[in-house]
Parts: sequence; structure tokens; C-alpha cells
Amino acid sequence: MIKPRVKKPPVVSLRILPSAMTVAAICLGLSAVKMALDDRPTEAMAFLAVAAILDALDGRIARILKATSRMGEEIDSLADAVNFGVAPAFIVYATLLSQSRIGWIVVLLYAVCIVLRLARFNAMLDVAKPAYEKEYFVGMPAPAGAIGAIGPLAAKMQFGEGWWTSEPAVVIWMIGVSLLVVSTLPMRKIHTFSVSQNMVAPLLALLAIGVAASILYGYIVILLIIVAYVIHIPFAIRTRRFLAAHPEVWGDKPRQQRQARRAIRRAQPHRRSVKRLGLRRPGS
Repeated sequence: MIKPRVKKPPVVSLRILPSAMTVAAICLGLSAVKMALDDRPTEAMAFLAVAAILDALDGRIARILKATSRMGEEIDSLADAVNFGVAPAFIVYATLLSQSRIGWIVVLLYAVCIVLRLARFNAMLDVAKPAYEKEYFVGMPAPAGAIGAIGPLAAKMQFGEGWWTSEPAVVIWMIGVSLLVVSTLPMRKIHTFSVSQNMVAPLLALLAIGVAASILYGYIVILLIIVAYVIHIPFAIRTRRFLAAHPEVWGDKPRQQRQARRAIRRAQPHRRSVKRLGLRRPGS
């Protein structure tokens, strides 16, 4: 007797998970706008933070599941434009610049700069570049721009009203962030920093402290992240300039590159002294 085949219920593939996370991030970003319009800035920043976390994870999960696709890339770019361009612009306008005559122009400038930055990033994906260029962003990345944009709001929530919430200060700040976003300044990618084995345990302990601080003192953590990111820019410019001028170290590990940079820096005063005295090096 032949047994009838039993139809199995369709199984939803995990390959849809990255796209689902991206769509959820878009929903959270737009919900952050609603929270700001409802005069709930704390919830707005929290929603924006969760959206940023999902945006950071969806691409990695897609690569792990081997679920990358052209459609996923397009949705991800749309999510970046919404979460890091449109949402922060509306949040800043609703909470800080709604009474300003030029407030809407300033937030429009920021949102457009984020979109232009994302378009440039996508256009440069297929451009052949030296290996060291993969360690740097060109201009401030969109997530960092979003954190920078809400900096004055974080300062207001932590310290109250002050010069940092005045119209001129917020306008100048937003214009500065917008210019950094579309600039060609190199910004180091976080995952390219090398960590020695001896520093793993201390860094994990610092991470635990950072998570606890984010829960208890979230606004201060946002401000510290902004300060740390701005401070790192001159070092990123110097390091990239060194790599561009010394192709012989491109294949070295980061530790070896640092040693070479220190050795060259130590030799610089001697070279300047020789040049200043009008002396010639032996054999020249």
C-alpha cells in the first residue's frame, strides 16, 4: 500500500534575516522621528541607537549566512539614508531648531550631505585602491555623522539649556558635521585597529564599564564618543599620509608599520639639522 505524501509546511529560510533586520532598523529610525515630534527626545535617541546597532549587524550576518544580494544592498543604503540622514535631521529640528528661521535649511543641508556621502561610498566600492585605503573612510561615515548631529541634544539633556543649545551654536555645529561628512578627510575604520593579546582582557573590562555607563550616563557617553572621534581625525590623517608616502610598508602588520613610523620620525630631527647647517650626507 502506497502511503500518501504528507506535505511539509514551508520553512522560512534564515537568509531573509539580514533584510528583516534592515527593515526593522528603518522602522526604528522613523519611530525615532515620531518620538522627537512628540517631545520625547530620550526615546528618540534610544530608538536611533537601536537602529544603528541593527544597521551594524545586518551586513555581517548577511555575510555569515551567505545571504548577500543586490536587493539587500539597496535596502541597506535606504536604511542608512533614513536612520543617519533623515531621522537625525528631524530630531535636531524638532528639539532644537524648530523656532529658528534657518533651522530647516541647516537640517536639510545635513540630510543631503549624508545622502551624498552614501552615494560616494557606493560609487567607490568598485574603484581599485591601494590595500591601506581599505582601512579608512573618505569623510565622516554616516553613523558617526548621526551621533555628531545629536551631540547638542545630548548636551541639553545632560546639562540643560546653555550656549550649546543656542541657535548660532547648533547651526554652526550642524554645518560643521555636514562638511565633515562630505569631506575627503580620512577616518579610520574601527575594526581595523589591532589589539595585542595582552590588551584583550583590559579592553573587555573597559567594554563592560562602557555598557554600564551607557545605561546610567547615556548622554555623557554620546558626548565622549564625539570627542574621541574628533580627536582621532588628526592621527588618521597623519597615519594615512605616512602610508601613502611609504609603499614599502603596505604589506606589513600594523605593529610593524608603527615601528617603521617611529624610526622615520626619530630620523627626521637629524635630517632637519643637517639641512639647516648646510651639510651634505656622506655619499651625496
